[in-house]
Amino acid sequence: MIKIFKKFFDFSGKQKKRFYVSLIFSLLHSIFEASRIVAIAVVLKAVIKDTMSPSVIWTSLLIMLVSIAGCAWTRKVTTMQQTIAGYTMCADKRVEIGERMKYMPMGYFNNNNLGHIASITTNTCENLQDIATRVILMYLQGMLTTTVISILLLVFDVRIGITAVLGILAFLLLNHQMQKVSIKISPKKTIADIALVDAVLEYVQGITVVKSYNLGKQANKKVDRKIDEANDICYTLEKKFIPFMCGQTVVFKLFALLMITLSVVFCLNGSMSLINALLMIISSFIVYGQLESAGMYSALLRVVDQSVDHIAEIFDTPVMDVNGVKVEPKNHDIRAEHVTFSYDDRKIIDDVSFTIPEKTTTAIVGPSGGGKTTICSLISRFWDVNSGSITIGGRNVKEYTLDSLLNNISMVFQNVYLFHDTIENNIKFGKPDATREQVIEAAKKACCHEFIENLPDGYQTVIGEAGATISGGEKQRISIARAILKDAPIIILDEATANVDPENEKHLQDAIAELTKDKTIIMIAHRLKTVRSASQILVLSGGNILQRGNHEQLMKEGGIYADFVNMRSKSIGWKLG
Repeated sequence: MIKIFKKFFDFSGKQKKRFYVSLIFSLLHSIFEASRIVAIAVVLKAVIKDTMSPSVIWTSLLIMLVSIAGCAWTRKVTTMQQTIAGYTMCADKRVEIGERMKYMPMGYFNNNNLGHIASITTNTCENLQDIATRVILMYLQGMLTTTVISILLLVFDVRIGITAVLGILAFLLLNHQMQKVSIKISPKKTIADIALVDAVLEYVQGITVVKSYNLGKQANKKVDRKIDEANDICYTLEKKFIPFMCGQTVVFKLFALLMITLSVVFCLNGSMSLINALLMIISSFIVYGQLESAGMYSALLRVVDQSVDHIAEIFDTPVMDVNGVKVEPKNHDIRAEHVTFSYDDRKIIDDVSFTIPEKTTTAIVGPSGGGKTTICSLISRFWDVNSGSITIGGRNVKEYTLDSLLNNISMVFQNVYLFHDTIENNIKFGKPDATREQVIEAAKKACCHEFIENLPDGYQTVIGEAGATISGGEKQRISIARAILKDAPIIILDEATANVDPENEKHLQDAIAELTKDKTIIMIAHRLKTVRSASQILVLSGGNILQRGNHEQLMKEGGIYADFVNMRSKSIGWKLG
């Protein structure tokens, strides 16, 4: 249990100080709470000795007022410190997770599905900010109050004080057994929460397919099953913990009863004064009050422990920016030397070498699954090569910080992602400090200014998540405007003109022409007119470069490229035409 507390406070980072302040005020609250026993003792002594007087009444009243005021003040400070620290800690962690994800290898996102990441940033962080801070500090508050009162009882009567301490030890023993049960069950709850989020996200993201194939009932079954599983886990948790919670309550009541019985016995045999006996009896109803309340929530300590561990998983994931330095290359030649890369045990790129001179255009063509997109991802350092090297301007991409590397690269993908924000902010994503005039200029060059102006709110029109409220061609042109605004010297086009309707194709080609002026271009393409003018063409298949040269050279050479062009091949996943 101590490990859980230490782990939580270490995890809290900058907010640790607030939590410690909260604990100090919790201790003061416990002292003010215990001082009420002194007020009661003053009154009891006067009543039994028949020495009641206004001064006694005023003394007792003053102690009670100080106790009440002190409890109110310390409770306010404690609650405020806990609340601010809890919410700020989780807000900071979410921001840190977002920042860290930018520097993680893409393999992390392949191995950890969207539901897992979403669950950590939502459910897990919610558990910490809403449950963890209150459970941990409520538990510690209960322990402090009970301990302070027990120490006070030791002052009045050692025997009753020891009995109260034994009650605390019995509670801790029972609570330890409950934590052992919780260790086995709590991870299942976390897994069930992640699976539920994943199932809901999958259902929502695939709702178009579900509706088009009338699969509503079948698709619902998976979500319903995950809901039932999460419900069953929560029910199991409660069912396992209720006997321990009841046992804790019984322990407190039995030891309170034992304190009363011993006080009466000691009073009757003359070893305890009547005043102390009455005081001990009254104290028996107070001593375990807050600890009993805390004990009801202590089962959640293991959930807190699991939550911290799951968030820590992200921070334990190695990032790709550890040893990089800010580099501004003298030129933008790209060179790959004996590059090999595998996804797990599946080799995708096998001993590939090529050179892309600055301000030239290189087209990468080949069948689907041949490694075209992977090559571009390795250049952008979305992944690191297993062996060999990739350099830009003569410097290994691993020597760059990711920020300084990506400052040199703009990418336009076939599947464009636009954020649920204004069109202006989506374009400014390429250059956040750009002026409105610069945004409009980039939009004009990308041939999208006209359609943006015709939207209800122009550049302030909020588009749906992933750009759901505009057409595919319009999304492509906005993404090109974003890249134009960034004005990076290296442009990667990953099948940017694929699946575009004829109406948008000319606009898109014009936008790409504007984007690629005086740039180093790498394009993944399957249209002949797109690659015909390339300075060099790399024919990639099965992770190997089978041919290289310009269009005329490759046509004279014959082989796979010429065969595909002559056949207007529609086979093995790609075509030229």
